[in-house]
Amino acid sequence: MLARMIASSLTLCSGVVLRNRIAKAAMTEAMCPDGDPSDALISLYGAWAAGGPGLLLTGNVMVDRRYLERIGNVVFDARTNVAQVRRWAEASHAEGAAIYAQLSHPGRQTNLFIHPKPVAPSAVAAVKVMHAFGKPRALTEAEIEDILTRFVGAAALAQTAGLDGVQIHAAHGYLISQFLSPLTNQRQDAWGGAIEKRARFLIEAVRRVRAKVGQRFGIAVKLNSADFQRGGFDNEDALAVIRLLSNEGIDFLEISGGNYESVALLGYEEDGAPRKSAREAYFLDFAKLAREVTTLPLMLTGGLRSRPAMDEALKSGAVDLVGIARPFCVQPDVARALLSSPNAVARPFTIPKLGIAAMEGQGETDWCNVQMRRIARGEAPDLNQGVRWNTMGVMGADALKGISRRWGGKNLADPA
Repeated sequence: MLARMIASSLTLCSGVVLRNRIAKAAMTEAMCPDGDPSDALISLYGAWAAGGPGLLLTGNVMVDRRYLERIGNVVFDARTNVAQVRRWAEASHAEGAAIYAQLSHPGRQTNLFIHPKPVAPSAVAAVKVMHAFGKPRALTEAEIEDILTRFVGAAALAQTAGLDGVQIHAAHGYLISQFLSPLTNQRQDAWGGAIEKRARFLIEAVRRVRAKVGQRFGIAVKLNSADFQRGGFDNEDALAVIRLLSNEGIDFLEISGGNYESVALLGYEEDGAPRKSAREAYFLDFAKLAREVTTLPLMLTGGLRSRPAMDEALKSGAVDLVGIARPFCVQPDVARALLSSPNAVARPFTIPKLGIAAMEGQGETDWCNVQMRRIARGEAPDLNQGVRWNTMGVMGADALKGISRRWGGKNLADPA
């Protein structure tokens, strides 16, 4: 059974070899104020790589600095300091891990601190979270082509800097996910309508990146099993997209779910209550459905905490990689710990609650971000860290940076 357990290596179709089947899944880091990988971020990834995972998936790397997921995102474009990106890759490789940059555009999930007029496939309603998002305008066809070009350029930069691959982010309500959903893509042209047309942006992104980087550079995709919104992207849509991706030669497909307005990705039900599940793997049932329609390597992320659950998911044949995220914030060597014993369990932790339902996701993210910064400084995570004042401080700092950015007109209109 070793070939289907977390300790076994995995060779991807690009030729990238993973030393084991544990991936550090993407989390937002917000540690790079000028868009270049900071020394702190590089230190963080060195610590995570030393902790033993086979693969490191970065947090959102933006393809357009006018539209960020969050203040402090890394940006890959013509202004990027490639030497810093190379150091980022080297820090991971020195400790034996592969590293893929998660390429993304936030679309309508660009908050007001970043840009007052976000873009989306269609001019739908603003994201309904704390009145923190502007109403998006619809992208023109020329702008769609420009964004595709940016994805290609970002992937080429990653290749030049020595990363092992890129992951095209088509989940969690960001722009490509918006193209996939009938709630946010109401276009009547070649980019909207039936699922094949709604998936066109994603398929074009994969094909154009592949044409640029060749066959020996990794390309992966992150896809929602569903958005968990009535009338939105559902399981049948996801299976249709997986069928379309099956012949595109990608390294693996990561399965997740939810978006800013339906946070299944954080372990909550649609009503905001904590997810009630008999097992750790939130999306394993869907992975089994996906396995029936594709032979692509599949990566399962969401709720995994114990080696027995991970090995069981792998032995089922439904998945080939397992992704864990937040445990790396409280136990940077969690992969090594899981590999040390067949019954190992990640260090348990509880993130304090803010007590404000609409902000719980923000509070959890900021709590994890504090732990990341501690690890980057060589400090141990602090499980007693509070959440309320930390979140207020983070939001205040982001607001000030956003005001400076907007008043100065910096990055809002310039096309680079």
